[in-house]
Amino acid sequence: MASSFSGINTALTSLYAQRRGLDVTGQNIANANTEGYTKQRVRMASQTGSLNPGVYATTTQVGNGVTVAGVERGRNAYLEERGRTEHANSAYLASQAATYDQIESVLAEPSDTALQARLHDMWDGWNDVANNWQDPSTRSSLLEKSRTVAITLNDTRASLANQFGANRNEMSAFVDQVNTMADNIAKMNNQVVVARAAGLETNELQDQRDVAVMRLSELVGATTEAKTNGSVNVYVGTSPLVSDFSTRKLELTGPPNLDSWDANTQVALKWEGTDTTAKAGGTMGSMLDTMNTIIPGIAKQLDDVAKALANSVNNVTTTAYDVNGDPGKAFFSGTTARDIKVAIENPDEVAFSAGNPKGDPNAIPPEVAAIDNDKADALAALGTSPGGPDVTYQQMIGQLGVASQSSARRSEIQDAVRDQVDTSREAESGVNLDEEMTNLLTYQRGYEAASRVLTTIDSMLDQLINRTGLVGR
Repeated sequence: MASSFSGINTALTSLYAQRRGLDVTGQNIANANTEGYTKQRVRMASQTGSLNPGVYATTTQVGNGVTVAGVERGRNAYLEERGRTEHANSAYLASQAATYDQIESVLAEPSDTALQARLHDMWDGWNDVANNWQDPSTRSSLLEKSRTVAITLNDTRASLANQFGANRNEMSAFVDQVNTMADNIAKMNNQVVVARAAGLETNELQDQRDVAVMRLSELVGATTEAKTNGSVNVYVGTSPLVSDFSTRKLELTGPPNLDSWDANTQVALKWEGTDTTAKAGGTMGSMLDTMNTIIPGIAKQLDDVAKALANSVNNVTTTAYDVNGDPGKAFFSGTTARDIKVAIENPDEVAFSAGNPKGDPNAIPPEVAAIDNDKADALAALGTSPGGPDVTYQQMIGQLGVASQSSARRSEIQDAVRDQVDTSREAESGVNLDEEMTNLLTYQRGYEAASRVLTTIDSMLDQLINRTGLVGR
């Protein structure tokens, strides 16, 4: 038979449990706007009266109250891993879209100051020479317009090189950041495992660790594997970055600038002390693609434009004569966007005539002195030539525009997917103030009810102890 005093302990356990519920609810409300915080819930369990009753034993005891079995985090492991994947994909596509935006801003097409307009001005300059070759100012103007074209190509190539260098420097900083966060996650793994072994709650510490893991997912596309002891292993690709309490380091290798880049010496993310490549995703994976594919590809296409320009113009000017009757020189020197420039300083050296103004009486048959504008006309027509530099450049801009638009669209779609997953994650783990207020009232009423039980038992015991046996006095 249960003791008359057992009800006091039952009420006391309820007071403890309801107060713990009030404490946890208050913690949730206090951290409603804390980044990465996961709502917590008190899990209560009833305490039985006797765990190992005898075979023939009988008892009227209904139990020994309630105990707090644990404080659980409102996390869905599947949604969390899905969230990391979607955040990594969003970071990758957002970085890629930003890269294309920067390249498009460098090329600034279409505009009155971009390369296409400069080329058009240069071909107009050749047309002016053809129409009025007798005026030296037309040739001077042509040289100035041609220098502007060359400088525009030089500056565009330099801007791409600067963008490459900025990505390289930022990537190096990200590598240091990833290594530091990996060390912190390993330390938190150790703290979680030790605390759980001691029977302590580690919910807030796990929240901090999850925030760091999410940041790693965005930076390098990290994935995780939870272990039964409370630690998590973090992977980059299929290789571990964090294993329980130990970590591996990443390092950045490859050319420091665009000028030293080639297909055989690319920028790479490798495991420190090895030649093994780390398969990065997220922002860093996009930056590697930018440095190894996008920027070198645009630079190569820009070089093709410069080569087409130099070769097409030089092929005509080297078979022409200038106003003094001297054989024409190469108009441009250099065949890449980085080093192309106008090779002629003197306007009188601009070759534009198919005929030789001096003639050659010793030629067979003798060559009659003549001057014309045939070569200038041919050069002016290069602007609309099917194989001219303008067409090459227009194809480059068209391909860039399609790639940029596709990247931006994919980024928008992926952001929508990420937001949808985040909404599901927030519904599962976020703090809902209305729900917490309801819980607050529930635990408050439970505490008050347990207090009333304790008061009732006290009154009963007072009657039993102080008033029983006083009849007739």
